[in-house]
Amino acid sequence: MVRTILLLTASNIFMTFAWYYHLKNQGWPLWKAIVLSWFIALFEYMLMVPANRLGYADGLSGFQLKIIQEAITLVVFGIFAVYVLHEPLQTKHVVSFGLLIAAVWVMFR
Repeated sequence: MVRTILLLTASNIFMTFAWYYHLKNQGWPLWKAIVLSWFIALFEYMLMVPANRLGYADGLSGFQLKIIQEAITLVVFGIFAVYVLHEPLQTKHVVSFGLLIAAVWVMFR
């Protein structure tokens, strides 16, 4: 399961950059943002697909894989939003993330 989590984390880092990095570059034409995002997303898929296959082969269900992926996405995005987009982390964000992490705990109980 560790391999799956590491691959999912790496894939989410790529996907977060693909989806949100262009927001810092409002001067880019839309086509450039789309092409760059698709290029970055290719690497995300090259990590996400093996992560899901390994996790499924190791006994994780599709539901478990998805909830793990969503929790990782939120952690990665939280870090990205604070350090790359320079957005403040508010209490409501921390509480929301905590509730979603609680959902992960419920999924595995």
